[in-house]
Amino acid sequence: MTDVEGVAQPPAADATVPAFWQGLGLPGLADVHTHFLPPRLLRKVWAYFDAAGPLVGTEWPIRYRWSDAERVAHLHRLGVRAFTALAYPHRPGMAEALNRWTLEFARATPRCLPSATFYPEPEAARYVTEALAAGARVFKVHVQVGGFLPTDPALDAVWGLLADAGVPVVVHAGHAPVGTAHTGPEPFAALLARHPGLTAIVAHLGAPDYPAFLDLAETYDRVRLDTTMAFTSFFERFMPFPAGELPRLRELGLAGKVLLGSDFPNIPYPYVEQLAGLAALDLGDDWLRAVCWESAAALFDLT
Repeated sequence: MTDVEGVAQPPAADATVPAFWQGLGLPGLADVHTHFLPPRLLRKVWAYFDAAGPLVGTEWPIRYRWSDAERVAHLHRLGVRAFTALAYPHRPGMAEALNRWTLEFARATPRCLPSATFYPEPEAARYVTEALAAGARVFKVHVQVGGFLPTDPALDAVWGLLADAGVPVVVHAGHAPVGTAHTGPEPFAALLARHPGLTAIVAHLGAPDYPAFLDLAETYDRVRLDTTMAFTSFFERFMPFPAGELPRLRELGLAGKVLLGSDFPNIPYPYVEQLAGLAALDLGDDWLRAVCWESAAALFDLT
């Protein structure tokens, strides 16, 4: 899967994904942005995508509309050695129950990183503390869906807890796919100014404000970005990554600051397209190795 110049060739189908990472000399893939949700909530999320709801804004057919067991088995077949069960509430009173479900899911599911979430509400610091004690290794916050600013005062203690614990938070902070008053680089930059030690992973490379989020990853030692949906034909149609920023993306990737994310199963194309899009950038095998495994392995102490 590697040409004479040492750049892995884009894989063509899900069945070829293992050959892709094996050709890079990797033990597998680490995907920091996958979703598993309680069945009732998952059905509602899929119905929202089916209806191209206001925060989706475009036709978005779910590719992997399978059971939990089938989706886990597919990730295992692909060689994904570590993945997440990212959940996120859209109103108060949801997060604590979501945490119980996602943490139990991880306990019962090989290779799933124990995942949790929170919402700006009085109980947040308590149940985040409890989730950390229960072994949560990654959190997810979706300010677009949740409809709140990351600097909401109700979350100040939570961000402090997570910064002190060094536990990563995957933050959907960018405007993609539909911007709101709570999204964009400015609110996220304000959060980092308050909590510069926060270990954050910016979802979707911060699309569409890629340069501004690259700036933040360069400025703050613990800020990283995930590749979720970037460089796929679906995403490039309406939020193309600027070619002039590829050198910076390469440097950040080699520095351990760009991690593989996919949004599986809520994607309108095969999983392989995420990897094919990354390989087609021709940023080199070292970059692909860092993005697809090594950087997440270092962050989460994977073996």
